[in-house]
Amino acid sequence: MLDFFTIFSKGGLVLWCFQGVSDSCTGPVNALIRSVLLQERGGNNSFTHEALTLKYKLDNQFELVFVVGFQKILSLTYVDKLIDDVHRLFRDKYRTEIQQQSALSLLNGTFDFQNDFLRLLREAEESSKIRAPTTMKKFEDSEKAKKPVRSMIETRGEKPKEKAKSSKKKGAKKEGSDGPVATSKAAPAEKSSLPVGPENGELSKEELIRRKREEFIQKHGRGMDKSSKSMKSDVPKEKGKKAPRVWELGGCANKEVLDYSTPTTNGTPEAAVSEDINLIRGTGPGGQLQDLDCSSSDDEGAAPNSAKPSATKSTLGGMFGMLKGLVGSKSLSREDMESVLDKMRDHLIAKNVAADIAVQLCESVANKLEGKVMGTFSTVTSTVKQALQESLVQILQPQRRVDMLRDIMDAQRRQRPYVVTFCGVNGVGKSTNLAKISFWLLENGFSVLIAACDTFRAGAVEQLRTHTRRLSALHPPEKHGGRTMVQLFEKGYGKDAAGIAMEAIAFARNQGFDVVLVDTAGRMQDNAPLMTALAKLITVNTPDLVLFVGEALVGNEAVDQLVKFNRALADHSMAQTPRLIDGIVLTKFDTIDDKVGAAISMTYITSKPIVFVGTGQTYCDLRSLNAKAVVAALMKA
Repeated sequence: MLDFFTIFSKGGLVLWCFQGVSDSCTGPVNALIRSVLLQERGGNNSFTHEALTLKYKLDNQFELVFVVGFQKILSLTYVDKLIDDVHRLFRDKYRTEIQQQSALSLLNGTFDFQNDFLRLLREAEESSKIRAPTTMKKFEDSEKAKKPVRSMIETRGEKPKEKAKSSKKKGAKKEGSDGPVATSKAAPAEKSSLPVGPENGELSKEELIRRKREEFIQKHGRGMDKSSKSMKSDVPKEKGKKAPRVWELGGCANKEVLDYSTPTTNGTPEAAVSEDINLIRGTGPGGQLQDLDCSSSDDEGAAPNSAKPSATKSTLGGMFGMLKGLVGSKSLSREDMESVLDKMRDHLIAKNVAADIAVQLCESVANKLEGKVMGTFSTVTSTVKQALQESLVQILQPQRRVDMLRDIMDAQRRQRPYVVTFCGVNGVGKSTNLAKISFWLLENGFSVLIAACDTFRAGAVEQLRTHTRRLSALHPPEKHGGRTMVQLFEKGYGKDAAGIAMEAIAFARNQGFDVVLVDTAGRMQDNAPLMTALAKLITVNTPDLVLFVGEALVGNEAVDQLVKFNRALADHSMAQTPRLIDGIVLTKFDTIDDKVGAAISMTYITSKPIVFVGTGQTYCDLRSLNAKAVVAALMKA
């Protein structure tokens, strides 16, 4: 039983709605729009919201969305067929009203579709119940019935036919090895040995045919082998090089023969040179973070220099081919975009995007463009590439921007510290980037308390103590009116991390610290005891921000890490509404050149923003993510 079925335009106008079991479809449909349609995540036509499963279909030609909702515990096999039938009938019936494409015409239009929908729903339900009756296979239809009875009878002491054939062929080869004279003499003897006259009736027809075939092979097989060998030997074998090199000392007149280097044009090699991402160092004035700059030269301007002088083709055919590829005369179909999307998918995987994410991105672009009419003088490649770029920028732009400075000032007004917890796998740089964020907060005038909750790794407390000493030297109390700006809270090794974090937060509240940065031990995403301890720390202390620290070097592993971290925090949490990851810190971004696909993978799988990007080893090597610059580097060939 369906909960609801609704049809609305991409502008937000509801054209028609069917209310089944559910009283209202506003909440689930709004969640679908926010999480899927606006975030360019339409690779899968199914979406789960609480206890409902929503399936949808996009009509890009008329800018319509068809959505059906039902309980996720039900397995309704006719839903896909129902959506296709409703889409086809509604579009054909109200084509005139929809083609006007004005909000006023859609509001004034009367879409009386209730009876048609109920008829289609009844037909779809009945078609799912009808099944072909299963009948038992008869003996006449089996393979065994097609075999003759003679082939299934075996007499004791008699060899099977295949073995008999092989033995007789071996005997024939031995006779043929005596030479052509022997075979010619043996042939009439064998002929005379065959039963003649009435005795032929004793042999079966198959046996006679087999014996005659063996006689034919003995007569003509040897001669055919010899003729084939002679034909092969008549073909002269080419020995040596076809075009031997002529060396300069031997008096070579034509020196171009010896030029085996890569051809160049205008002094530059024709092979495309990979361009790196230039990362600007330093923190801006007043402690402001600079955007991540991915600068690249104009590829289109370098194209004429790298073009090879090709032979002149037919001018008429080239002109018509160009116009045929440029002018948009029909709507896009899956077949038109298939080759372009395959290349785009391979390109994304080569740029370190996870394979599953690349497939879903290309599928989302295909759903977005299917049925859409191309603009004049636009190719399929340019249309698909432009749509993919827009989707990637939309994915990197977060649904909710994390503004730590504003949130810290709100916490100051409430007279409590702002708590940030760092988590991640081993060796990604949690402690180093915690020190970078501490420096950024100190530059903005906030006092920081660092809680050493990594009580497992040897040297973790000493590393934070060194960072605290260096940061205190950069911001001594004398510059801030005798106020201690950064301090380390530690209780040694082997203690409960959740208890240390609780004591650190209480100490920061009493001493008037603005921010508490909680450092945790690195742990693999499939280590259940350590993930339980992390979930306990987050549940007990309820931090304001939970940051996942991940590497820009990983590809498919980033998806696995984030999914399992979120799942472990949800499974091991003792709260009714478990606390999950709020943002991402992407480290080692200066080591990947233009392979920036990990940023796409991480934001796509969790819908969480990348708050900070680490680009070096110094305190000032911290950036905020520039979505357009990252996408430009990702799409660069």
